[in-house]
Amino acid sequence: MPLIKRIDFYFDRFGSENTLYVIEAVKDRVKELGLKWVVVASTSGATGLRFVESLKGLADTIVISYKSMDRVFAEKIQELGGSIVENCSTPLSNPRFKQARDILYLMGQGFKVAVEVVLIATDLGLLEIGTDVVGVGGTEKGADTAIVMRAAPSNSLVRGPGERRPVIREIIAMPRVKMWWF
Repeated sequence: MPLIKRIDFYFDRFGSENTLYVIEAVKDRVKELGLKWVVVASTSGATGLRFVESLKGLADTIVISYKSMDRVFAEKIQELGGSIVENCSTPLSNPRFKQARDILYLMGQGFKVAVEVVLIATDLGLLEIGTDVVGVGGTEKGADTAIVMRAAPSNSLVRGPGERRPVIREIIAMPRVKMWWF
């Protein structure tokens, strides 16, 4: 039976103070697994830029924000070869996904966001369905959670053929203490 032994990061607190550790952990997993894509949630673009700078030459980075990013950050991300998605709808806000969203919140705000940005990127055709990618999210500011996930569209979250459904392959990093939003 094959076995994977590795180091994961678990933080005593959620929040932006974990961002550099998450970047380090993501870089390691990208190298070890040969992953080609990292999808990062970043409202202003600051966290996204840090990932694009750190992953340049290792993986393509998609930075997703539900609103407009700071233009300086957005332009720099694109200059460095990162992709940006702004002003996008968040599929887990849809009432039909309430149960799935609430279950993901058990793992934390950043975990829910890490899953959601991969769903968004797949919905927009930026990721091929079935590709293993890294999703990165955070609680309030910065990044505190990273996962390896099979890319899938949001409409396959709760139904559809198994090969089109999202799968969480690994938890790379997450906080042990959660912020409850509901």
